[in-house]
Amino acid sequence: MRLGVIDVGSNTVHLLVVDAHPGASPVPYRSERSTLRLMRFLDEDGAIVEEGQRLLIDAIGSAAATVAEIGVDDVISTATSAIREAANGEEVLARIARETGVELQVLSGDDEARITMLAVRRWFGWSAGEILLFDIGGGSFEIAQGADEYPDAQVSLPLGAARATARFLRGDPPTRDAVSALRAHARAAFTEARDALFAERPKPTRVVGTSKTIRSLGRLVGGPADPITGAPAPIYYTGLREWEPTLREMPSDVRQYLPGITPERGPQILAGAILLRTAMKVFDVPTLIVSPWALREGIVLRYIDALDAPGRSGSPGASGAPAG
Repeated sequence: MRLGVIDVGSNTVHLLVVDAHPGASPVPYRSERSTLRLMRFLDEDGAIVEEGQRLLIDAIGSAAATVAEIGVDDVISTATSAIREAANGEEVLARIARETGVELQVLSGDDEARITMLAVRRWFGWSAGEILLFDIGGGSFEIAQGADEYPDAQVSLPLGAARATARFLRGDPPTRDAVSALRAHARAAFTEARDALFAERPKPTRVVGTSKTIRSLGRLVGGPADPITGAPAPIYYTGLREWEPTLREMPSDVRQYLPGITPERGPQILAGAILLRTAMKVFDVPTLIVSPWALREGIVLRYIDALDAPGRSGSPGASGAPAG
């Protein structure tokens, strides 16, 4: 079957179309993205302003038109922290449905962590053992840990790369004091989460990072993927530490020319590096491996699992497939 996923995040509206059926890995058919960087379009009360709403509607409408043109058996449409935490999120959701016909299912932070862990577990397999997962989005930072397909502990923190950039790193390039303020804020948040939720977990056998931000940092810090296996290079704490001063001194329009950094990631890759290095420091992680699969793949996998469930008849509705 052919399945479409429209994923509305803090940075992009991403359309992923895959061919999938139970017992097989989903095969990408088409992928399109519109860069929005919604954090630029929040007013002082945290509401998405008219320009941001218009960009959202245009991007989602374009994705829906592509889905209609391709022809799919079903489509799942989800939204994450940008709309979830917006002061006028409900009104924006209603307007999107009214003007595009797309009804977005808003995932909670726990949903994001759980579904992403499923994707990571399926990618690395059971031999990976106890996995500690870091996932940096535009608006939130998810941490999860467990030995199964779903985590035993998870948390979603409002520490995404775009959010941290907008709140702390307003200069271009930012001041040293601004960088120190972000690092101190992140250290406190990660330490509190570690002590409250992860202190009793066993030492992980594998620490994994997902998301476009982490994949970009992996390409920058670790180098290209393995030429034989295609596996992304690992990220070393020492490598992040060495690169951070260079990123800090560069304007965002220069960072985009670094290996692995795209124009839409240039403005927020410094925040991503600070957040990831701080999380690795707090959780005592010297090396992190990168998963090519993340939230969108997890959504597809959950959908396929529902198709294969005993006694299941018909197609699992888009509204229910990715629920936690």
